[in-house]
Amino acid sequence: MAENERITAISGLVAEKKEEIIDLRRTFHRYPELSFQEYRTADMIFDRLHGVPGIEVSRPTETSILAAIKGSMPGKIVALRGDLDALPILEENDVPYRSQNIGTMHACGHDGHAAMLVGAAKVLAELKSGMKGEIRCIFQHAEEKHPGGAKDLVKLGLLNGVDAILTLHLFTSLPVGKIGLATGPLMAAPDNFTISIFGKGGHAAMPEDTIDPVLVSAQVVTALQNIVSRQISALKSVVLSITNIQGGSAFNVIPERVDLKGTVRTFDRDTRLEIPKRMENIIKGVCIAYGAKYTFDYELGYDPVVNSSSVAGKVTEILKEEFGAKALIKASPVMWGEDFSAYLHRLPGMLIFIGAGNKKKGIIHPHHHPCFNIDEEALSIGTRVLACSALGLLDRM
Repeated sequence: MAENERITAISGLVAEKKEEIIDLRRTFHRYPELSFQEYRTADMIFDRLHGVPGIEVSRPTETSILAAIKGSMPGKIVALRGDLDALPILEENDVPYRSQNIGTMHACGHDGHAAMLVGAAKVLAELKSGMKGEIRCIFQHAEEKHPGGAKDLVKLGLLNGVDAILTLHLFTSLPVGKIGLATGPLMAAPDNFTISIFGKGGHAAMPEDTIDPVLVSAQVVTALQNIVSRQISALKSVVLSITNIQGGSAFNVIPERVDLKGTVRTFDRDTRLEIPKRMENIIKGVCIAYGAKYTFDYELGYDPVVNSSSVAGKVTEILKEEFGAKALIKASPVMWGEDFSAYLHRLPGMLIFIGAGNKKKGIIHPHHHPCFNIDEEALSIGTRVLACSALGLLDRM
C-alpha cells in the first residue's frame, strides 16, 4: 500500500472508531485505578482486544497487556506504549463520567493514552495484510509510582527484538490540533527526598529552653534554595521544591520534630548526583548552628527521557505527510518525570506530546489538578499519530 493510500485508510478507520475511543476513555476515567492496582483496566483492555482478528493478546503481568500485530511480510519491530494508572486525587469535575472511585482520578491523561492505543491496535490489525514486520502495543501499569512498571516489562522481555518504541502524552499546555515533537532531552529525572529535623520541645512561651525544629526547618528551606540560584550554573535546568512540611499540633507547644518532603528535577547526570551532596552540607550546617539533629533520605527516581534523533527525524517526516507542517511544533523540555526512560535505555524511541487543551471549552487545568480534563478531539489525533508513526517506521527502518 502506498503511503498516501495508507494515510487515507488510517484516517478513515480512526474516524469510524472515534466514538468507541471516546467511550472507552470515559469508561477508564469513570473507574480509575492506582499504580500496581490496574486489574479492572487491564481486564477491560484484554476483553476489547481478545478475539479481534490479527491481534495476539497476552498478559505479561496481572495489570499489563501486550497486543501484537504481525504483518504478512517479515521486517522490523516497532513498539507502542500506553500507560494505565491513575492518581490519588479527589476529582472536582462535574461530568457524566466523573470518577466513581472516590479519591482516585485520571488527572494525567492515562485514560486517554490507553484508549488511543486500543484504537490504534484495532486500526493496525485491519491493515496488517500489507504490513512488513510487527507492532507490539504495550499497555503498561504503574507509570506514576516509582520504581514504575516499565522496568518490570523490560525484564520480562517485551522489548526483545524491538527496533524502536514510541509513546504519546496528552498535553493540555498545547491546544488541541497541535503535535509537539522534540529531539534530545524532553523530560527530567524526578528525585524525591525526606528531611527530618529533631530539636528539643517545650512551652512556646519559653523558647529559650527549647531547640525549635520549626525555626530550624524554616532556615533549611530558605538555605536550600541557594543551591539552584547560587551553586548551579544557570545554563543547567534544576528545580528544587519543598512540597510538604509537618510538625507540631498545638498553638503553645514547640514540637520535638518537623518533617519535610520535596522533589528535585534535573537533566544533567553530574548535576543530579551533586545536588544531594550539596543539600546535606546545608542541612548539616544549619542543624549544627542551632544545635539540632537531622536525618536525610534521598531517592533517585526515573532517568530523564531523551528522544532519539534518528527516530524523531523519521517520525517528523511521517507526521508532516499525515497532518501537515502547521500542526507540528517543536516541544520544549519539561521538568516532569516519566518511566518511559527505562525503554529508551534499551533502544531508540521518542515521546510525543498531543495537544489536548481548549480554552473555549474551559479545558485549561494543568496535569495532576482535580479539575484536569482533555479535549476529546485529541483522541482521534493521537490514535492517528500512533498508527501512522508505527507503520511509517516499519517502512523506513
